[in-house]
Amino acid sequence: MTPLCHPRCWILAAGLAALGICAAGAARSQAFPTKPLRIIVAFPAGSSTDGIARAVGEQLRAKFGQPVVIDNRSGANGAIGVTEAARATADGYTLLATNSSSITVNHQIYRKLGYLPERDFVPLSMVVSAPFFLAVNPGGRWTAGVNTVADLVALARAKPGQITYGSGGPGNLAHLAFEMINNRAEIKTVHVPYKSGMGAQLALLGKEVDAHLAAPSVVPVVRAGKLRALSVTTAKRWHELPEVPTMIESGYAGFDVPFWLGIMAPARTPPNLVRVLYEAIAAVPEDSNAMRQLRALGSVELLDPQTFAKRIRAETASWAEVIKRENIQLD
Repeated sequence: MTPLCHPRCWILAAGLAALGICAAGAARSQAFPTKPLRIIVAFPAGSSTDGIARAVGEQLRAKFGQPVVIDNRSGANGAIGVTEAARATADGYTLLATNSSSITVNHQIYRKLGYLPERDFVPLSMVVSAPFFLAVNPGGRWTAGVNTVADLVALARAKPGQITYGSGGPGNLAHLAFEMINNRAEIKTVHVPYKSGMGAQLALLGKEVDAHLAAPSVVPVVRAGKLRALSVTTAKRWHELPEVPTMIESGYAGFDVPFWLGIMAPARTPPNLVRVLYEAIAAVPEDSNAMRQLRALGSVELLDPQTFAKRIRAETASWAEVIKRENIQLD
């Protein structure tokens, strides 16, 4: 059995996995897989994370000739599904589809958590990277005249503690990013958590909240005029809504908050199987239908295990600074 990797050797382990340095395992991988695979999705059906799981699952089914079962285990900002995956047998047959907040943030703000990312998982591949869109409802009780970030900030200053925003749950990156806006703009708004980002988006459509940092799934809704995008949280404008300015252009220097969706495996998964699985995922561009589905969720970036691990470590450190500054801690 492959020994459990010390947290500080995660990148090295991912690198070895990417190279497939395991002569004995190479023989075993020739017979893999011989039964259905399972992808645990840490968020509900219909979420962006669910979307990448289904696209990747279809790719694995086509490559391996085995069924792929999508198992949604949502709740607690992904913690329920991630914990379930951490306890799974590390034989390559159980994978995890999750987002960046579950891996880079949860263990830094939840006092009681059933997993530690570096201890319990090995990265397989980042699949999609995407921005958030700061959105309001043009038919909202107070937001009809809100067309820019400056308008929203002015509204929040005029109504301190009354403007609400939705997110996919406490600790979700949309939650933290909105707290960054509160901090930078020196305003006070009220956080309303939902079970998923899509739930928060539906709440904004239903005028339950005044604002939301939405995933790219909001683009068709914005184009239809049902919601209004004020800004995008990445350093560059989003190609599907090129008219929407960045937060940096809106006066918030250095504001660059993307999120990612990716696939991981339990930490003891043999390196040769990590390599086999990554190579199968990396072949996604061969499937035009899968690429169409993924591009609707963000920018397709199929990072190898080692590069993915480095990105996770860098983002974990960056969010640690935000969490300390904002004094964010959950039970």
